[in-house]
Parts: sequence; structure tokens; C-alpha cells
Amino acid sequence: MTNGLRAGIQRGGIELRHLLRNGKEMSGHLINVVVALLVAAYVSDDVPGTRTPMSHLVLAGFAAYLLFQIGLINFPQILVTEREEGALLRLRATPGGIPAYLVAKCLLVVVLAVGCLALLLAAAALLVDGPLPHGQGDWLTLLWVTTLGLLAVVPLGAAIGAVLPNPREALALIMLPAMGLLLTSGVVFPITSLPVPVQQVAAVFPLKWMAQGLRSALLPDAARTAEVAGSWELPMVALVLTVWAVLGFLLAVPLLRRAARRESGSRLSARHRKAEQSGALPT
Repeated sequence: MTNGLRAGIQRGGIELRHLLRNGKEMSGHLINVVVALLVAAYVSDDVPGTRTPMSHLVLAGFAAYLLFQIGLINFPQILVTEREEGALLRLRATPGGIPAYLVAKCLLVVVLAVGCLALLLAAAALLVDGPLPHGQGDWLTLLWVTTLGLLAVVPLGAAIGAVLPNPREALALIMLPAMGLLLTSGVVFPITSLPVPVQQVAAVFPLKWMAQGLRSALLPDAARTAEVAGSWELPMVALVLTVWAVLGFLLAVPLLRRAARRESGSRLSARHRKAEQSGALPT
């Protein structure tokens, strides 16, 4: 184990303990789980052409969206905020600082995402008769789709966080495309109900395939008839998520290093003065 990897794991463990003690931040993630349960509780009818409850499709979709949200919305915001606080400036002078920082953040985000996913599935099964994998094969599918899905979005989230301008604009820049993907990726209703061009655009991005892979693990096999191809297309799920994972890793470290090289004490002070003048920070 390299020193950078060891330092990253140690740092990730420390940050995870701090997160668990931060009630305000943890409550934000719990609210997402509660929203998913409330939506599922009020959804009726079955998925068209099947006997699968629509609530099960919604829960499987929200499970995918939780992973997507933590990796591609929350993670970049964390990186931008810490950059504004001078974290990248300090890392620039630390040997192996950027890889260790990235390992720590990935560990934090992965543990948080898996914890939220487990909480959602357990709470849904107990409170709203939600879906769970039925056999060993379904559990294995849930495991590899979750793993590949996180590998697809977490490094990409790091790359996005490295180029976003500041925390005030980060949320606005991320949320609009994220909400668009939520509505067009078959997360909250069958993707076959959308126009074909919309389906084709959604198929480029990882959320559609994450949701489809999780549906294959959580829904009965008969529900595959509601998919675009009439099947789960698990090889395609694996291929698309792998491509996004490779792309994210190729972008993340160079962009974080570039962001760190551009940091300086004068740049950091200038940003703080600008934030104070705009009222974003106390004077």
C-alpha cells in the first residue's frame, strides 16, 4: 500500500467520523430518503404492461438517484467549498497530497452513498413494502451495479468540482442538468413513456443505466418488458458505467492538480474579499 493511499484512507476515516457527528449535514441526506419513501407511499397502479407496482420502480429509481446525487451533486460542492477555504493551496505543498485527498473524499462519498442506499432499501421494505433482491444473483447484481455506478460518478464529481467557479454558483450549475436527468432517465416513471430522442439523450449518461441496473436487481424479471429493449441489457449497463468510470478517473486527478497549481495566497484572499463584499461571508 502506497503512502498516498494509506494517508487517504486514514484521512477518509477521520472525515467520516466528523460527518457522522454533524447532525445538520446528516439530516440533509436523511431527508432525501424520506422524500423517496413519501413519493413511493402515494404512488399507485402498476408499471404499464406488468404486475409490478409503480412504487417499486420509483424506489429503484430513487436508489440510483441517491448514488448519483451524492457523487455528482454533493461531492463537487464539498470540493468547491474546501477549495475556497484553502484546502488545495495546502495540498499543493504536500507530497502526494492530491491523490491522498482524492482517496479520502472518494472513501467518504462511497461510504455515505452505500449507507443511504442501504437505509432506503431497508426502510422501504419495512414501511412501504418496498422491493428487495430475491436471490443470490440479484444481490450480486445490486453489488456490482452499485460499485460500478459509484465508480462512474464519484471521479466525475471530483473532476466537476475542480472546475466549478465557487460554492455560490456550484449548486445552480449542477442542479439544473441533474434535475433534467432525473426526469428523463426513467427514474420516477418508465422511460418508454418518453419521446425516443429524449431516451437516446438519456442513454448517454450514467443515471439511466444505474437505474436500469438497480431495477434488474430489485424488480421481478417480468418487469423487464417495460424497458426500452424489453430486457435489462446488463452487459450494456456494465459497459456504459465502465466508460464513465474510466473517463472520470482520467479527468479527476489532472484537473485537481491543475486547480491546486492555480491556487495562491493572493487568489484565495481576493476570493474572500469578493465574497465578503457580496455578503456571502461575514466581514
